[in-house]
Amino acid sequence: MAAPKPSLRIGCAGWSIPSAQRSLFGEGETALERYATVFNGVEINSSFYRRHGVNTYERWAHSVPRDFLFSVKLPKSISHEARLRGCGSLLDKFMEETAGLGEKLGAILVQLPPSLMFETRAASTFFTMLRRRSAVPVVCEPRHPSWFEPSAEATFESHDISRVAADPPITDLSAAPGEAGPLHYWRWHGSPRMYYSSYSEEALAALASDVRAQLKRRVSAWVVFDNTAHGQAAANAARLKAILQPTTKGGSDA
Repeated sequence: MAAPKPSLRIGCAGWSIPSAQRSLFGEGETALERYATVFNGVEINSSFYRRHGVNTYERWAHSVPRDFLFSVKLPKSISHEARLRGCGSLLDKFMEETAGLGEKLGAILVQLPPSLMFETRAASTFFTMLRRRSAVPVVCEPRHPSWFEPSAEATFESHDISRVAADPPITDLSAAPGEAGPLHYWRWHGSPRMYYSSYSEEALAALASDVRAQLKRRVSAWVVFDNTAHGQAAANAARLKAILQPTTKGGSDA
C-alpha cells in the first residue's frame, strides 16, 4: 500500500483580516469564513488566554471547508501557571471544549514559558497525561535552551511530540523542526521585531525550500505566521503559499 501523501497547511495565528490584505480573500459572512477562502489551516491563540465553550468550537468547525484544520494553543493556566504540573483537571476541561472541533482539530500547540527548564520526569508525566486524552498531533514550542538537549529530544521522541521550528530562534537547533512526531511545524513570529516585522522574499524562499524538503520526505507540515501586530502575517502566508503552489499542486493539500 502506498504511503499517504503528506499534507501542507499554511496560515496565521488567528483569522483577523487586515484592511490592507482584504482583497486577498473571498466572500463570507464571518472573518473566519473569508479567511478560509485562502488558507486551509489556522492556529487558535485566544485559547491560551481564555476558555471557549464547546458550542463555540462547533460553530467554528461548521463554518470552514471540509479539509480545513485548526491548531489550538494550550491554555496558559496549564503551560505557564501550573507549568505542566498537577494539571489533569485542566487538561480534561480543555479536551472537552476542543472536542467541539471534531475531526477538524488538527494539532495541539504547547508553548512553554522561557523560564521553564526541562525536567525529564515533569515533561514525561505531562506528555503522558496529554497522550492519554488525545491522539491528535501535539507540537511543542520550548523557549528555554535546556529543551534542546538530547534528553529532551528523547522525551519528545518517546511521546511522539513534534518540536516547533521557531523564528526568531533561541538556539541554532530551535530554527529547525525536531525529528520526532508526525508532522513538522514552523511558527514564525516576525524578525527582527517579533510580532511586527514582515519577512523578506529571501526569507520566505528559504522557508519554502525547507518545507519542500520535508514534503519530499513524506512528512506533513504546518507553517503559521504569528507576526500579526501590524497585519504582516496574512501577506507573508499568502506569499509563501504562492511560492509553494507548484509543490502543493503536486500532492499536498495547501
